[in-house]
Amino acid sequence: SVTSAQNIIKCCNQAGLDVEDIVLEPLASSQAVLSPDEQEVGVVLVDIGGGTTEIAILALNGVVFSSSLKTGGDRFNEAIVSYIRRKYGVLVGESTAERIKETVGCATPESEDKSMEIRGRNLAEGVPNTINFSSLEAYEAISGPLSSILQSIRNALEQSPPELSADISERGIVLTGGGALLTDLDIMISEQTGIPVIVADDPLTCVVKGGGIALDIIDKFDVDLLSTE
Repeated sequence: SVTSAQNIIKCCNQAGLDVEDIVLEPLASSQAVLSPDEQEVGVVLVDIGGGTTEIAILALNGVVFSSSLKTGGDRFNEAIVSYIRRKYGVLVGESTAERIKETVGCATPESEDKSMEIRGRNLAEGVPNTINFSSLEAYEAISGPLSSILQSIRNALEQSPPELSADISERGIVLTGGGALLTDLDIMISEQTGIPVIVADDPLTCVVKGGGIALDIIDKFDVDLLSTE
């Protein structure tokens, strides 16, 4: 949250570190994906990274509400590994799970039906084993983490100020981070929330690009991007 970020800054300064500002990932992403006019109105930005999902409601160039969930792309991979071990008795590595997620991973059971061959170690016999893994199985594997992310987005929408509801309904939700590349994730979130969802261009680099822009703004204008006042 904003308070947590401010506490981190305080602790770093007390430890003698020269830390003046910490910019939330969604706020950094917004600098790269939203125009100045879009940053003025209400919008929800969801950054799905490797370890966490950051959700923020942005308006008037600042953060109105933010939350963080310890679920991201890495959790998807763990869920896939666990699913294959439980269903097939086969152990696959993290890199294989990542490849499954990128190739046949999807956020809805109605997504395009695809499949791929994967290799792992049979736990009972200790020998290599090859199985055919489908997009529907990938969806079943990651449905738990997906539900957690969706619930966090719903919670954020419930916390949005009434005066921003119309803006959010019109402008919608913007997805950034590597997790935004999951097939049909935008469709799933839009169907479940009734709000339009947009995947940012080049979502993998939004935080880095936007963070640089945000730091330039801080240095040039001496503003507190985390201020909610």
